[in-house]
Amino acid sequence: MATRTTPRRNSKDGVTFVARSPIHGRGVYAYREILADEWIGTFKGVPVKRDGHYVLWVDRGNGKFSALEGRNHLRFVNHSSDPNAEFDGVELYALRAIAPEEEITIDYGDDWANDA
Repeated sequence: MATRTTPRRNSKDGVTFVARSPIHGRGVYAYREILADEWIGTFKGVPVKRDGHYVLWVDRGNGKFSALEGRNHLRFVNHSSDPNAEFDGVELYALRAIAPEEEITIDYGDDWANDA
């Protein structure tokens, strides 16, 4: 059974909420079961030129990347070496079924792991 979490902010999508995370600060959690390959949400942000907290690097093709500083609840998605979700561009999808109240995590990548 998933650890009980208390919603702090409803993302208003009926799928996720933000609450304290045992991984780091705040995290994004499933309100309901999310099926494998199901769309979870869209990362929204403003373009930036530098890395920082809540920045998502998006592969735009041809070896070009752009960075967005998060402005919605998905900026709180935390890292796991065994993630249950992944971004395809700015769209977040479940890699496997995610239980209600389970934290949604992604793999930040090898560069992040080497800097951590």
